[in-house]
Formats: sequence, structure tokens, C-alpha cells
Amino acid sequence: MSKALVWFRRDLRDFDHAALFHALKSHAQVYCVFVFDIGILDALQLRADRRVEFIHRSLQALDGALRARGGGLIVRHGDPVSLIPALASRLEVAAVYANRDYEPAALRRDADVADALRTLGIGFQDFKDQVIFEKDEVLTQAGRPFSVFTPYKKTWLKQLDDFQLKAYPVEKYAAHLAPPPEGESLPSLESLGFEPTNLTELSIPVGMEGGRQLLEDFRRRISRYKARRDFPAAKGVSYLSVHLRFGTVSIRELARLAHAVGGEGAETWLSELVWRDFYFQILWHHPHVVSHSFRSEFDRVAWDSAPALLEAWQQGRTGYPIVDAAMRQLLHSGYMHNRLRMIVASFLTKDLGIDWREGERFFALHLNDFDLAANNGGWQWAASTGCDAQPWFRIFNPVTQSEKFDPEGAFIRRYLPELARVPDKYIHAPWTLPPIDQKLASCVIGEDYPAPVVDHARARERTLARFEVVKGPGETATEG
Repeated sequence: MSKALVWFRRDLRDFDHAALFHALKSHAQVYCVFVFDIGILDALQLRADRRVEFIHRSLQALDGALRARGGGLIVRHGDPVSLIPALASRLEVAAVYANRDYEPAALRRDADVADALRTLGIGFQDFKDQVIFEKDEVLTQAGRPFSVFTPYKKTWLKQLDDFQLKAYPVEKYAAHLAPPPEGESLPSLESLGFEPTNLTELSIPVGMEGGRQLLEDFRRRISRYKARRDFPAAKGVSYLSVHLRFGTVSIRELARLAHAVGGEGAETWLSELVWRDFYFQILWHHPHVVSHSFRSEFDRVAWDSAPALLEAWQQGRTGYPIVDAAMRQLLHSGYMHNRLRMIVASFLTKDLGIDWREGERFFALHLNDFDLAANNGGWQWAASTGCDAQPWFRIFNPVTQSEKFDPEGAFIRRYLPELARVPDKYIHAPWTLPPIDQKLASCVIGEDYPAPVVDHARARERTLARFEVVKGPGETATEG
């Protein structure tokens, strides 16, 4: 009787799952495993990490769903390079199935697992699952990978068809699921070396059911997505990013929704999913972006070493309310609105003159939805060092960005209660409030709220000078 083992990673669901479907279709008995990878967990700096708790609780839900189908989840804690081959050998499976990952470290891990399995006479098969198009599936007419988004998107949309969006009917072969061996149970969060977080307090829905709830809620709002997505005080975005990151929803399901609904809102949201694929293929074709600029000439840019300014940015005390509110939202919840990610990244790199890699590392530490490809792509876009990036001479003005996207200061006041009584006219630049009015508003600058750590106009001039090393003909500065 042919047996297989499905290795779950960032795909924590029992539906529309490529590897699970192919294993169930091809084998009479299919076991399921998840490994808490010490290579990843040991590198985490926070013992109270919302992502680990999100995974842990999502695994509980996945195990329950698999048991309801007659299967269940085997959970291990350690090095998958040794644990997966050992488990596969013990279960006497013919092959291990997994969904493909695209990060350099994951590629090395999977290659090592495949080699170890091969020595045991066990196969390893991986499948496309977390993207719509991967690797070389969307290329220029010359057969090269795209480095500019708009033509990539046009080709992506032209190639999109029902086959790419088709769900994998796991339920058709679910009878082939095998229950875990006796004595298997999910380890506690504490036994993994982690502590509970404020995930419950934040009311962040977890697992497949949480993903379904958010998707159904967004389905009712998707037509307004384009109009509302840039305003952090409004409920305009999907809030599905952490579920997409850990695979408690299916990318095909999300793309089908956007494709079926149509209209400006759905089309704009679909573009965001295309950006996600775009950054995955950039990482695949250009792995040097993990530590270097996409465009090598931008490695010549000399960034400042400014630990005090970096700490002020990290802690949300730069004196620029929209920046500080965004950073405090991140620290409190592990979430940051996409428009705010652009604003704070521009501020770090072009107002403070600090290397984008510092910001990328901080986001990697705190973002619930941290994804190497998208995080790296977003930071290099903001810093103007990446592919199809914002031009280096376009510099966001944090005050005008705040006035445009949080006009009444509703978001700012939510995360900066010390500014609660500052009038709307001054909420975006409270240092301009006359001293007597600062006292009346219980917000004395320099005491109750920091003075700006830099002057934007002067910082802008420094940035223009900084990027002179890569300046091309005809490039002139603009303010965003």
C-alpha cells in the first residue's frame, strides 16, 4: 500500500492545497507533518512573538480539520533536515510532498532534505501553491525576467486563465488521509520556548476560520477598496496579509474573488496580488537583493550611522505624528497599513538618511505578515534602490502625506493620545502650535511630545546630495 508524507510549511489549511491534493490523489495513505524549525525560531529575538502564536493556534485548527477528515497532524520541533527524513523512514512512505518556497534559505533547506531522502530511497516532490505565477512563468518577449512592474502586470493578466485559478479539490481524496501514530500531540507554546502575546486582545482572527471571516467581510467591501485603501483611519483594506503569509487562505481563492467581482476596487486589489508575485520572482531571479541593492550602482550610496535617530524611529518618537503613530501601531499590534509603510520607510531613508536594511530588519522582527520577498521589495522601493522603485529624487514630505491621508488626524490620535487635544489645524505638525496653545492642549513640545528630530527641508537637501553618486541626466527633485 503506497504511503506519502505531506510537509506543511506556510500553507496551514486543508483545502485548495496543491501538495496535499497531489499526495492524496497518488497514494492510499497520506500522513501530515509540520516542523517548528529551530533554524527560524532560534533566530527570533522576541520570546513573545505574535507570528509563532498565530502559527501555533492555526495548527490547532488545522489538526482539528484533518482529524475530522480521518487524518491529523504530526508536529515536530527541531531541524527539518534531519526530522523529515527520519519521520518519512519511520512511516515507510514512498515520497514527501511539499509546496514550494522561494527564499534562499528555504531553497537550501529543501535541497538538503531532498538529498537526505534520496539516500533513503524516498522521493521529494514540491508544487507551486503560494503564488499564481512563479519563476519563469511570466517573462518578457525576449525571454528575460521583468524588472518593471507595469509590463509584468500586463503580461501576468494576459496569461491569467481558469487553469491558474482552479482550486485543488482535496476533499475528493480525503479518505486517503492517515491518522497520526499513537501518542502524537501538539506541543505547547511554552515548550517551544515562547510566551503568549496580545493576539487575543487584538482580536486578530487565526486559522482557516479566521481567514474565512476576514475574506467574507472584505467581499462586502471590495468595491470600495480603491477609494479607501490609502486612509489608515478607514476600514479600507482586506486585513488578510497575515493569512496569506501563512497560507490559511488560498491565493487562488483571493484572485478568483477579484477576477469574478471586477470593477475598480477589485482590479486595484488584484494589482496588489500581482505585486506580491512580482516580488517573489524578483527574489527568485535576483537573490542578491537579500543583502544588496537590486541595482548595484545604488550600493555606492553612503548611509548615515545614527543610532539615536534610528531608536527614535523605532520607538515612535521622531516628532512627526504620522510616522510615530504608524510605528506605535506596529509595536502594539504587529500590523502597519501599507500607505504608512511607505511613509515610515521614506522617512527613515530620506529624512534620517539611514540604510534601508535597518528598517527592513526592524519590520522583519515585528510584522505579523513579514514575508522576505515583499518586505525587501517594499523597502528597496521606498529607498529607491530596487527594481521599478520610487525615483530617488521623489521624496515624501511626512507632513503633507499626513494631511492627505489622515486629514482629521483620526489615526494619529488613536496611537498618540498625547496629541488628543491638539487642534486639527496643527495635528500634522504640532510644533507649529503656539506655546500658549500647547499648554492649553496639554501637549508641550519637547515635554509631552518630542520636537522633530530632523528638519524635513534640510534632510531633503542632504538626500539629494547623498544620491548624487547615481544621478543620471535630466533627473530633478520632486516632493511627495
